[in-house]
Amino acid sequence: MKKEHIVHFKVIHGKEVKELRGLLYLEDNEEPNAEDYARLLKGYGHEITGLIDPYNFIYEAVKDGEVYKIDVIENDEKSSRNPEAEHLAKNFMKP
Repeated sequence: MKKEHIVHFKVIHGKEVKELRGLLYLEDNEEPNAEDYARLLKGYGHEITGLIDPYNFIYEAVKDGEVYKIDVIENDEKSSRNPEAEHLAKNFMKP
């Protein structure tokens, strides 16, 4: 069964830093890896050009010819939400 995994990351573009988060769906006992994070970032519109630091999951990306960095912040925050159960419950609710 798939579980939600919340991913926090910082987009570092020059002196500007934005803290954002995204959502991965992983199997129950699965931990995210570098490819999962890259796929997530690409899904949010970042053109990933490389993995600068594989130990800390720091990526390099480019937009409009400008290079910037994305730092994935590791945490163990997992959502307790079950999307399948929520979908099932919505079917029983009156419109």
